[in-house]
Amino acid sequence: LKNQADILPLNKKALTSIAVIGPMADQPTEQLGTWVFDGDVTRSVTPLEAVKEAADENTIVHYAPGIRYSRDKSKSGFVEACRAAEASDVSLLFLGEEAILSGEAHSRADITLPGAQAELIQALKSIGKPIIAIILAGRPIVLSDHLDDLDGILFAWHPGSMAGPAISDLLFGKAVPSGKLPVSFPKMVGQIPIYYNHKNTGRPPNANSVVHIDDIEIGATQTSLGMTTFHLDAGYEPEFPFGFGLSYTVFRYSNLQLSASTIQYGEKISVSVDVTNAGDRAGCETVQLYLRDPAASLTRPVKELKQFQKIYLTPGAKHTVTFVLTETDLAFSRRNRSFGAEAGEFQLWVGGSSVSGINASFTLEAG
Repeated sequence: LKNQADILPLNKKALTSIAVIGPMADQPTEQLGTWVFDGDVTRSVTPLEAVKEAADENTIVHYAPGIRYSRDKSKSGFVEACRAAEASDVSLLFLGEEAILSGEAHSRADITLPGAQAELIQALKSIGKPIIAIILAGRPIVLSDHLDDLDGILFAWHPGSMAGPAISDLLFGKAVPSGKLPVSFPKMVGQIPIYYNHKNTGRPPNANSVVHIDDIEIGATQTSLGMTTFHLDAGYEPEFPFGFGLSYTVFRYSNLQLSASTIQYGEKISVSVDVTNAGDRAGCETVQLYLRDPAASLTRPVKELKQFQKIYLTPGAKHTVTFVLTETDLAFSRRNRSFGAEAGEFQLWVGGSSVSGINASFTLEAG
């Protein structure tokens, strides 16, 4: 989710020491996630174990959890954690939630980091060494207050028994991240529910219409502030959008082509786009196609993910990705309980997330 100054992947040959800190670094049970009744905890390999295994033979790994478990409010372990950070080139900070905090009937009203984890981040930030946060959790976590304090963020969810090697491979560049978010991450709890495929509303917001609460003049009389749909203290965008995810390489999209500008009922339309790996590492990209029906008998979402393809590209390689849309892809459940497509314009986007990409449009004509 974040990779400031390309701190990731770590060059283990250049590291003399690494600090492994946080309540989720060595929790073989918690990394399995919720509802794992038959999980064999003895087969779990934790991040701490994997980092020690993967680090260069001359690199010292300092371990200090800081707090004992995710909900722990005690700061008694902060001194040892700060010492580990001071003695290291970089801190790998394993944060998140225990498995029991997720699952059926285990909702939280406050989805910030529980316990004293926020305070632990602040304590380590004062050391002045780079911090990479690896977050193991079963839900989106509000991270807005910590983004400026963390140099890198890897969201790992509860990845299972082999969490350690999988995370270690990503941190040290043995593998290249290719995950995309299956949900939108809010800036703060008050934005919930927040999702990419919402309705347009009568007054859709944009960057020019939003006024932040701190920018309102003192003594201002009642005003509509542009009369658009947004929160005064959070804006209208999520912290991290649906479909978002960084890589260690860069993918460029170009040459979006449609097989036709107009189709009839029963016909198909092909959508193609060129994707180029413009970076210096091989990697996978999930190419996403979103569709919008701007005028229909029922209001439709501003954007809907219709298809996606995951492709692998070596540095400099280009691949043409083709999607085929049918009438069913254009259809929706209508007020009379029928399911079908309605004639009119359709807009589409192809890109690497729900907020990026290149766009085109076509028309469905009645036969």
